[in-house]
Amino acid sequence: MRFQYDSIGDRFVESKTTAAFSAADTHTLLGALDALGGVRGLDTLDLACGYGYNTRLLARGGARRAVGVDISEEMIRLARAHGVIGGGGVGALEAAVGAVRPAGGAAAAEGTGTALSGPAPTGAAGAAPAGDEPAGHAPTGAASIEAASIEYLVADAAKLPQMGPFDLATAVYLFNQAADRSSLHAMFRSIRANLRDGGRLLAIVPNAGAFPHVDWSPYGVRIVDRVQEGDAPLLKAQFLTQPPADFEFREWAHADFAEAAVEAGFSTVGWQPNRTPPADGARDEAYWTAYRAWPISSLMTCTA
Repeated sequence: MRFQYDSIGDRFVESKTTAAFSAADTHTLLGALDALGGVRGLDTLDLACGYGYNTRLLARGGARRAVGVDISEEMIRLARAHGVIGGGGVGALEAAVGAVRPAGGAAAAEGTGTALSGPAPTGAAGAAPAGDEPAGHAPTGAASIEAASIEYLVADAAKLPQMGPFDLATAVYLFNQAADRSSLHAMFRSIRANLRDGGRLLAIVPNAGAFPHVDWSPYGVRIVDRVQEGDAPLLKAQFLTQPPADFEFREWAHADFAEAAVEAGFSTVGWQPNRTPPADGARDEAYWTAYRAWPISSLMTCTA
């Protein structure tokens, strides 16, 4: 499980840019960043960065420093190879996954649980179509990404070197890769050690308990088996790419994540529901309503 993304490679990129669940995750993360007031001038850390999509989002939003970390050498190779994503920059890829800057700023990003607080949103982290920028800011497209301080590092999130301090860390599907409880707690401690006091952690984490009751195939992923072993059940799954890509992850409960965060020294832990992009011709409101009834993930918010 630890190095599975070395073999998945480009099929992960395909899943990220086509799967509906990825579009919802991106929309959720962008809403949370917007609610924080954006990332302009912040030092940011992107864990389980994959091929660097969210790392580049942070850079495009004006982060002073954007560091992407992944345990997979192949993912980091892809991240470095992608650089600026084609001529359209990150905006082109945001459009491809359906990422849309939420209307209403912070209010639109509010959900159940502990809402994130911060300065009034500036839109610096919001997505926009290629060549289109949030009002009130200079263009932050491909040119600024080339100039931004983006770094990529192969490292185990449970054993991070001291790279900070950072103001913000993002972690999309990181904690479900923890093989046991000790590793899970080590991840949270490692992240906390790299955050300034008052820094934020925004993590997209899977919701437990869906298999075998829910079929997520229409949204780009399928759970094929659940094996009871170790500290948390092992879920065997597939990204529904061409051909499908097999992967595995641990089915930790949200309470397990919260326990690890508190033990690591985070002062607050909150939860927000997954948010979905606006309906369109390909994915209508009925499609997203069915997804929201039992989404793949939730947003975990922690304050250091």
